Amino acid sequence: MSVWDDLVGQEPAIAVLKKAVAGAEAGMRGETGAAVAGMTHAWLITGPPGSGRSNAGRAFAAALQCANQGCGECNECRTALSGAHPDVSLIRTELLSIRVSEIRELVRRAAMSPTQGRWQVMVVEDADRLTEQAADALLKSIEEPAPRTVWVLCAPTVEDVVPTIRSRCRLLVLRTPPAAAVADMLTSKLGVDAELAGFAARAAQGHIGRARALARDEQVRERRTKVLEVPFALRDIGACLKSAQQLLDAAKEESKASAERVDEKERTELEQALGVGTKGARPREAGAAIKELEEQQKARAKRWERDVLDRSLVDLIALYRDVLVVQTHAGSELINAELSRPVEQLAARTTPEQTLRRIDALSGCREAIVTNVAPLMALEAVMIALFEGSASPFVRLASD
Repeated sequence: MSVWDDLVGQEPAIAVLKKAVAGAEAGMRGETGAAVAGMTHAWLITGPPGSGRSNAGRAFAAALQCANQGCGECNECRTALSGAHPDVSLIRTELLSIRVSEIRELVRRAAMSPTQGRWQVMVVEDADRLTEQAADALLKSIEEPAPRTVWVLCAPTVEDVVPTIRSRCRLLVLRTPPAAAVADMLTSKLGVDAELAGFAARAAQGHIGRARALARDEQVRERRTKVLEVPFALRDIGACLKSAQQLLDAAKEESKASAERVDEKERTELEQALGVGTKGARPREAGAAIKELEEQQKARAKRWERDVLDRSLVDLIALYRDVLVVQTHAGSELINAELSRPVEQLAARTTPEQTLRRIDALSGCREAIVTNVAPLMALEAVMIALFEGSASPFVRLASD
């Protein structure tokens, strides 16, 4: 067992991080030169969604604190991985952005010496969500770090981080985990049946969290099946508009169910902390604090809804990718092998050029929703584009 066990299919990245940990250890012993060359004070870990960026950041932090360079069993490893270590700060957001106030607090902590551990490690799991002001606040700390401070920033791509910050970090790129490695993880660690593990690994397209959900939860599999039925139901414009509304309604329902599980708990905990309801008391500050919480919860629900929609669009892109594989006789394994018959039928009715336009339209829809095009409008436009096999409508939508 070690802190690296949850990084599936990332052996090259693990080797780099292990070398850096060994360099940090050598530096602590007073060595110089080649012995410490692999270590630096600021890292940028990038990789596709679900590849394990956050897990890599946490594992690196744990290994830096561990006397055995990441054994996974000592108190330092366990507390660093869980977020309980006093010298490991983990910041992530379920909102649309990370605010400057959060980064300023992190910068303040970064200037301090470690209290118990070997290093002060700051892991920003959503560095792509830094506001411009938050990025400015972070820059000086990365430019002039404290002697025992290490920054670890995580983002989908290097372009998602502002140039002034990324130019001061060592880049580590994670790859999409191979389906075979993901399936092996599901069977060996979760005891999932080999056939189901193979399906989940293919369908998740390298997203570890998604693979776990597909393997464990039948409802998740059923929701995905309904999404993949959409292209076969687009018989006229009315069906396109209906499918768009159904996708949006399903996303709202799923995100609402997720939000309800945490919203009430958060409100109850806040009211207890503020003393609301204690002998009928309602502190003067409670109203503002509760209102701020409600605004944060609303923003989080919006992000979750976007995430569900994006996942649906990615599943549809994978379906049309399979159609293109059949049309071009590429010989690649189908992501949706269980749908090989309907995929072949769809491929026979259309051309590769139309399939490419449909993939382009779906990709454009993803970008449009991120840039705040109204989700229903974006979904209606892409459903019509899928029905007609026409060019992507999203250049015009974005300009509107």
